[in-house]
Amino acid sequence: AVVSTQSGHYGRGTSTAPVRMEYALEMACSSIRYGPGVTNEVGMDFANLGVDKVAVVTDPVMAKLPPVEKAVAALERSGIAYEVFDRVRVEPTDSSFQECIDFARNTAPGAFLAIGGGSVIDTAKAANLYNTYPEADLLDFVNAPIGKGLPVNRTLQPLLAIPTTAGTGSETTGVAVFDYEPLKAKTGIANRAIRPTLGFVDPDNLVSMPARVTAYSGFDVLCHAIESYTAIPYKERGPAPSNPSMRPAYQGSNPLSDIWSRHACHITAKYFRRAVKDPEDYEAREQMHLASSMAGVGFGNAGVHLCHGLSYSISGLNRSYKSTDYPEDKLIPHGLSVCITAPSVFAATADSDLDRHAEIAEILGGKPCRKEDAGAVLADVLRDYLHDLGVPDGLNALGYTDEDIPALVQGALPQKRVLAISPISTEAEPLAEIYANSMKNY
Repeated sequence: AVVSTQSGHYGRGTSTAPVRMEYALEMACSSIRYGPGVTNEVGMDFANLGVDKVAVVTDPVMAKLPPVEKAVAALERSGIAYEVFDRVRVEPTDSSFQECIDFARNTAPGAFLAIGGGSVIDTAKAANLYNTYPEADLLDFVNAPIGKGLPVNRTLQPLLAIPTTAGTGSETTGVAVFDYEPLKAKTGIANRAIRPTLGFVDPDNLVSMPARVTAYSGFDVLCHAIESYTAIPYKERGPAPSNPSMRPAYQGSNPLSDIWSRHACHITAKYFRRAVKDPEDYEAREQMHLASSMAGVGFGNAGVHLCHGLSYSISGLNRSYKSTDYPEDKLIPHGLSVCITAPSVFAATADSDLDRHAEIAEILGGKPCRKEDAGAVLADVLRDYLHDLGVPDGLNALGYTDEDIPALVQGALPQKRVLAISPISTEAEPLAEIYANSMKNY
């Protein structure tokens, strides 16, 4: 057995007692069907599964757009009864999750169909889980320390997912994220059992995606890929689980996830700017849709770390910021809250693996550099992307000042699911420094 006496890091043990470190990795992801028009097959899939009634989960805007129209028509052609829940909130909360859970419990569907972005798919995951456990309270399966983090040992109903943004990769993962309003911080449920049965990656569904949604969902793809590639190596995570059923979905960087994450970076480097700047560039949006799913396979098994860990309090403590192209009166979109700290995050993490940071910088268009300069070069490359694609200039532009840093840090510290695989210390002081360095990016 491999043991470690390292301390001061969630993933590497928190005492000087010997810890048996992780020795195995597990690759799990949803099945994916890719191709223009595959949405039209979804009714036949439910018929093949023997399902006669489906809960369709979407949001108020998507409910009026072609992806939902096509999917519902496909259900009707196959004779599948359905009821629609169209009240998903962008950046869902505990109360919006609960509303959809109550809908599912009252509707008693045989399966679920999620049509929308990550918020919709995550909400459907939660509804499916708690419909299977009608006696459960919301916090029963929510990640510790906010929730109980109970294991999932029942078989859930089929969940088919039709993503309509190129960003979250939620169609491939066993993660559902939401704002826990009592703490004004994001948390979530992470369990392989809740991942969709099948994801339909249909580039025709991206035609209506607005520019800011394209940009911020694309930055989510990019951060998923880089964070999973630079996470703590899986064999340095500990302690190893006492039972394989308790092995976390977020395992740390590993040889299988690396393939997907690295390739997602290559695709993003080639097509991201094109997809944002030209909404008629079908090829670019198609490729970013693929990159989203590929990064989802990568981070769904390796995990994300500081960009996401720090983002949750950025979105949760928002006082007044409203983004163009989003319907909510007050919202910091998830991809924006993630990418706003990216230059400072990867400048800080570079020393943990200079080779990997230098490699990513070069993939994204940076010039070859001395190994010791990898962090600075990657940070500059990311700043170029942020500036070129119209991202506001740091946390100041979102309404935050240095006085907010203690509250931002306190909101980030409970995010142990992602902090556990950070390659650097996740104590309060280094997190505060990243927030401070992210007040202005340009």
